[in-house]
Amino acid sequence: MWNIIKIASAFIGIIVGAGFASGQEVLQYFTSFGHLGTAAAVVATALFAYLGMMLTWLGSRTQTRSHKAVVYQISGRYLGVIVDGVIIFTLFGVGVVMLAGAGSTLHQQFELAPMIGSVLMTLMIGATLMLNVNRVVGLIGSITPFLVLALLLICIYSLFVMERSFAELAPIAESVESTLPHWLVSAVNYVSFNIAVGAAMSLVMGGAEPDARIARWGGLLGGVGVGVMIMISHLAIFSQIDVVAGYPLPLLKIIDGISPWLAKAMALVLFGMIFSTGASMFYAFVARFMEMRTSAANRFSMITLVIGFVASFAGFTQLVAFFYPLIGYLGLFLVGALIYAPLRLKRAGNEALKPMADTQ
Repeated sequence: MWNIIKIASAFIGIIVGAGFASGQEVLQYFTSFGHLGTAAAVVATALFAYLGMMLTWLGSRTQTRSHKAVVYQISGRYLGVIVDGVIIFTLFGVGVVMLAGAGSTLHQQFELAPMIGSVLMTLMIGATLMLNVNRVVGLIGSITPFLVLALLLICIYSLFVMERSFAELAPIAESVESTLPHWLVSAVNYVSFNIAVGAAMSLVMGGAEPDARIARWGGLLGGVGVGVMIMISHLAIFSQIDVVAGYPLPLLKIIDGISPWLAKAMALVLFGMIFSTGASMFYAFVARFMEMRTSAANRFSMITLVIGFVASFAGFTQLVAFFYPLIGYLGLFLVGALIYAPLRLKRAGNEALKPMADTQ
């Protein structure tokens, strides 16, 4: 049971990053559709549960150390090239966004120069990349309970102090600009984006668990956990939308209304979630090309992080606006492959998912 919880917590930690923990993603993808945002959250929960289960199960069945081999098995030779490319692009792109987000978080809450947060995050991730995958999973999963507790408290507080009904707040929520045209498209795009973000590390994480049943239940529980957190965050923001609609970090604004000191504590939790996502992105990116815990992998890690650090100066908001919707649409290739995977593997026979030695 402990291993299931550990995998579930790590899966949540991989998926939840700067945008989610700040509330901006939930505001854009869910709350901006008012009452229909709640329906979108239900759809997202079901998709996260199934896709999380498939990713960790596939990783465990193949005992993979990199996403490459599994992607080609479930996608085929030609579609596999596209899916592999999407994942590689996503890993590096979101990793860069996390470095920028670290700088923005410390700047907003503690008035530190953005470079300080980005440098600190880069050094933390660099040290983490030299650990084995089990320790990385443990580090990522250990941060998750703090965010879950924080979100529960925020939601309870927000619902308790709300002064207007959801019916009155719905027009305000629907006036928030969103780049997504429809609530269902928004839900699918959000899941697609996050699965593209979390697929590589989820496969590697599943590969570290020899029992496929444990890996499968861990992924399922993690997917449900992500969905529940979406719903909690959505209700919290929806209930206070008349207060937080114009703020880039709506959840932090809600906490600031409770206590500025709590807002600073939440900023540290947010920084930890940025670390968990950033570490998993760069770890999986390097693992795609190198055998981890080797001198070559360490050199490649440092070069990758230096390039990512320089790219992060484009700015957190600008990077999110560019990468997230694009990755969401590109990630549909991967989502389609995962949904079709059981049928494809059944046709291929029992040998389709035997453990393998990954080629880098």
